[in-house]
Amino acid sequence: MTTAAPTPPQTLPREHYLNATYGIRSWLLTTDHKRIALLYLASVTFFFMLGGIFAFIIRLHLLTPQGSLVSPDTYNRLFTMHGVAMIFFFLVPSIPAVLGNFLIPLMIGAKDLAFPKLNLLSWYLNIIGGCFVLYSFSTGGLDTGWTFYTPFSSIYSNSAVTPAIIGIFVNGFSSILTGLNFIVTIHTMRAPGLTWFRLPLFVWSLYGTSIIFILATPVVATALSMVALERVFHLGFFNPALGGDPILFQHLFWFYSHPVVYIMVLPAMGVVSELIATFARKPVFGYKFVAGSSIAIAVLGFLVWGHHMFVSGQSTYSALSFSLLSYLVAIPSAVKVFNWTSTLYKGSISYDAPMLYALGTVGLFTIGGLTGLILASLGVDMHVHDTYFVVAHFHYIMVGASVMGYLGGIHYWWPKISGKLYPRFLGQIAAIVLFLGFNLTFFPQFILGYLGMPRRYHSYPPEFQVLNVMSTAGATILAVGYLLPIIYLTWSMRYGKVAGPNPWPATGIEWKTPSPPPTENFEVTPEVTWDPYDFLRRPDLGLASDISISH
Repeated sequence: MTTAAPTPPQTLPREHYLNATYGIRSWLLTTDHKRIALLYLASVTFFFMLGGIFAFIIRLHLLTPQGSLVSPDTYNRLFTMHGVAMIFFFLVPSIPAVLGNFLIPLMIGAKDLAFPKLNLLSWYLNIIGGCFVLYSFSTGGLDTGWTFYTPFSSIYSNSAVTPAIIGIFVNGFSSILTGLNFIVTIHTMRAPGLTWFRLPLFVWSLYGTSIIFILATPVVATALSMVALERVFHLGFFNPALGGDPILFQHLFWFYSHPVVYIMVLPAMGVVSELIATFARKPVFGYKFVAGSSIAIAVLGFLVWGHHMFVSGQSTYSALSFSLLSYLVAIPSAVKVFNWTSTLYKGSISYDAPMLYALGTVGLFTIGGLTGLILASLGVDMHVHDTYFVVAHFHYIMVGASVMGYLGGIHYWWPKISGKLYPRFLGQIAAIVLFLGFNLTFFPQFILGYLGMPRRYHSYPPEFQVLNVMSTAGATILAVGYLLPIIYLTWSMRYGKVAGPNPWPATGIEWKTPSPPPTENFEVTPEVTWDPYDFLRRPDLGLASDISISH
């Protein structure tokens, strides 16, 4: 008589933030910063795809000089809805609300953000604002341009302007609460030994971004509220017939909307600093200067709004002042680029997907920054103002640099977020496709603008068709580059290999906790005894042989 071998004991799966509780209610009422980050990830991805669809329709329409796909009025609504969806509901919240929410407590050794319930409220405000904007889109659309210039937006437009303004106003409170939460958390909840100059540069960039959130967002909320009041109650803030001044709106709007460019690109710069240090295996060159430049950009960004208004009739002296200040704000941006380049020098560089995204971000930001200096020059700006040169410039900054930085961060921290690894080769392919597709889409627009093609026009002279066809072809490649990560990152959630705590390996505190992290992030509060990006002295840092992102 034989006896069966004893069954080995089954080990229970480790509890982490993804499986600690189940059900929709547990997600919709969560105060865990990591789950809230994933809620933001879902909402910003939705608006990114919506804005991308609008953009692709625009590019298809511009394949032919006469633009036979949509009517002129529909074209106006398409580029407006594209801008509103992309700027207010994707680019502004993407890195701060997704990566910032997930990583700030992990990077500073805290269990959560300072105000977990306010964090959840900020997501709900984002969703409520998004619903108002979607209502505006679905009831005939919006045709004012994302800038809502008066008097068209306040008096003449017959589209759903007021619901869109309400949505952006409500969403502004989401940004303010997020910025407040980040600043208080960074000030009060750092781990023992984590001094200000041991903070990761990503945290420094979000600190600067949070300053802009708190100081600039109320201005645009007030300006747009005045537009809504003028539409509904016929007040005279911007109506010259009632003693108002439409140029006043431009001042108020651009006082927010130039700093908002840095809300989009500063976090991407922080991501790039993390990626270049990790994949060059070197400390960031001039760490204190790079950290200080984040704050300098945040402060100086408030002083240059008038360079959007060189043709609005402002005095020559004002224009010269804003031109000089625009060149001044380029200095801290250049500090970052030169210091990243110096970090790469003689580094042990590995070209994983996050590094390719980081290098692409640096390249696109450099082109966007240099063309920004061209636009800050009074003589040239008079020639190319409101042409496709401006469209190309701000897309290189706001889409090229910001979105590539965002995707670089997603790829870098994805093993920490999901506990799974994605296919390394597909990640590299997607980064290259995206970079090539972006340049083919937007570089021809610099030439179009210099030759004189105005922006926002639904038709154009036949001599511009070749460059427009190139731009539309690039947009098709760009769409593939954006869809690829959505596909393989989603696939990796179920089928990817299990990630270790520190698969790269990197030096930040976030890599000292398991992947995915437990609900409270750390079993024991870490104590920081090493300088940032110190690959030689960080305790228990894995060796290069521990890298588990495999081919």
